[in-house]
Amino acid sequence: MNSQKLFYPIGEVAEMFNLPTSTIRFWEKEFDILKPKKNKKGNRLFTNEDIENLRVIYALVKENGYTLSGAKAHLKAVKKGDPETIELQKSLLNIRKKLEELREIL
Repeated sequence: MNSQKLFYPIGEVAEMFNLPTSTIRFWEKEFDILKPKKNKKGNRLFTNEDIENLRVIYALVKENGYTLSGAKAHLKAVKKGDPETIELQKSLLNIRKKLEELREIL
């Protein structure tokens, strides 16, 4: 991901996660942590923070098998500051990062 960009169009974001744009739009409606900006035409523009939030949602739903309601509950627990949940999330994100680094090496 190019951290120099301030905003990413939905097409680029969908490619990053190998998801259809419809899934990104659906998740935007389902998860209140996703709040992409919209330009005058109504096109969604995602920030780096939005992409990190999508990364968490993707990991919960696609990689860890959470249902949407389960993922929402997990995110609420994190928001409330449940230490066990926060540590689990950090661990999962670190593992993901290391796996991505390994994939690049291979």
